[in-house]
Amino acid sequence: MYEYITLFIKTLYNLQTMSSPTLLQLQCFNALVTEGSFAAAAERLHKTHPTVHTAIKSLEELLGLALLDRSGYRTVLTPQGAAFHASTAQLLRQFDDLRREAAQLAAGEEPELRVVIGDLCPLPQTLGLIRRFFAHQTATRLHLMFEAISGPWERLQDGSCDVIFHHLDKPALTLETVPLFQVELVPVAAPALLATLGGATPTPEVMRQCVQCVIRDTSRRPDESNYHLIDGARTCSVPDQLMKHELIRQGLAWGHLPLHLVRTDLKTRRLVSLSNQHFRGASLPHYAARRRDTTHGPTAQRLWAHLQTLAPEAPRKSATQLQAK
Repeated sequence: MYEYITLFIKTLYNLQTMSSPTLLQLQCFNALVTEGSFAAAAERLHKTHPTVHTAIKSLEELLGLALLDRSGYRTVLTPQGAAFHASTAQLLRQFDDLRREAAQLAAGEEPELRVVIGDLCPLPQTLGLIRRFFAHQTATRLHLMFEAISGPWERLQDGSCDVIFHHLDKPALTLETVPLFQVELVPVAAPALLATLGGATPTPEVMRQCVQCVIRDTSRRPDESNYHLIDGARTCSVPDQLMKHELIRQGLAWGHLPLHLVRTDLKTRRLVSLSNQHFRGASLPHYAARRRDTTHGPTAQRLWAHLQTLAPEAPRKSATQLQAK
């Protein structure tokens, strides 16, 4: 504890007596930590590898701190570096908010609104909500992104988007949320795949013989949770639900799919539900979410108000029912 107090006092003294770190130095340090390598950090910032390396080295000399441990095969953060990065990331987020707020004040409207749609969102309904709003927002450009699993939450937390549409088990106090709809997940397989099992009742032991299809997490730091994954099963990963849907329809794998994608397949028996006492479906509440600690411009505020008009009835409706509105 004494060592950290001494370090803190030394850092405060250095900050008071030295030249201030430059924005580029802080951006390079943050990009290195976020991306995991000098090359990836340079690519993200559109800088050369030597520029990033020199900026971080100069930052360490300026602070009088070893931010990086270079003794091993891979460069990692020192404890001091980890503590300093937490403050750096917060400062850069505040700087981005300030810059965005200044641009909004100068222009009167945001030049761009960044929206992320999660992998399980029903696209016709979700895009319909956005289309109806942006049809009257000609001064603001829509930047639309698609992410899977924990990718939308990472985008929101690192400040690279304004609003996300995604599922959330329990809304956090750090977020503002608007409930939109429930998405039902169903375990399904093609009849041809089930025929290879000789009519055996689908159980985890039986289905372990088949390939299970899963969605790849688009986060740079993927969530370690294994959603509905059978331990020891062979898996194949795909980037989105549409590819997963087709792979399962072709009998190459089985897996959980949103009901709005497979409703017709189940009726026509092109796919068969595996729901039983061994395999459960799930009902995932989907929300629009944004951060509470971020400045939101006038267009973002109007979008939020537009979504809130749906909130009273959305939780009682499935994605398919909401489509009729």
